[in-house]
Amino acid sequence: MKFRRLGSTELNVSVVGVGTWQFGGEWGVDYTQNEADAILKAAQELGINFIDTAECYGDHLSERLISNTIRHNRDQWIVASKFGHHYNDRFDRDELWSAADVQAQLEDSLRALGTDYIDIYQFHSGTDEAFDNDDLWAMLARQVQAGKVRHLGISIGANDNAYQTGRAVEVGASVIQVIYNRLDRVPEDEVFPLCIEHDLGVLARVPLASGFLSGKYRPGTIFTDKTDVRSRHDEEKVQTRLAEVERIQREEVPQGRDMAAWALAWCLRHPAVTCVIPGCKSPEQVRRNAATSELELAP
Repeated sequence: MKFRRLGSTELNVSVVGVGTWQFGGEWGVDYTQNEADAILKAAQELGINFIDTAECYGDHLSERLISNTIRHNRDQWIVASKFGHHYNDRFDRDELWSAADVQAQLEDSLRALGTDYIDIYQFHSGTDEAFDNDDLWAMLARQVQAGKVRHLGISIGANDNAYQTGRAVEVGASVIQVIYNRLDRVPEDEVFPLCIEHDLGVLARVPLASGFLSGKYRPGTIFTDKTDVRSRHDEEKVQTRLAEVERIQREEVPQGRDMAAWALAWCLRHPAVTCVIPGCKSPEQVRRNAATSELELAP
């Protein structure tokens, strides 16, 4: 496994992390503790040290599953969580951005994770209006001083949000999380140059484009399971994406190369990207993702 410095945090993170949105049940699978254990233990055996979660992945469910796996070796993991939403039901969340609400969310996340600190605590896809809240950032700065949060981050909702990225250092954030993959290169235009300029660590989420770049799906595939977030996507856009993936696999992926590992390594070629955080539904997917570190596409 290769490691990179996460911007000015000076944390060394594995170039492949584990995204855990799926643990909240919105990708068509409900996870048992044993299944979560198997995924995270496989990740650690392969050298992965970074986990990304959020308070709204199943009303702290993802965080609780993670806690039960890592509580005995917490110091060996870099854990990132997020704030700003309250889970009501699948695909139904309230947004809560006041300083008091977020402080309560932080305490709930700490309890769910079974830890007294979160390594990266991220503003979760909020609007610029929600972002421009001095009381919120002042409260979060106090949490950093108190040691409950090591570093602040911003998970931008729109891939072209140069406003929040450009103000990251001003509000005390040192990490940007953004959707970036072979099908969505928007961050290359404005966001990544700002990240390089301000030495912001970059976490590339959805690096497999919600599984489209895994190589498992062909044009004509229809996601009918209503518990799978992909069933909510526009069907015409889904088929356009699948056709483009087929072209990429035919013209760009070296013959015999696993497409998922190739797609992750493609993201890591960009000098701004520190770590990719694909979701993993099984230990086998963890192993396939970790194979990215062996490829020579990364700088």
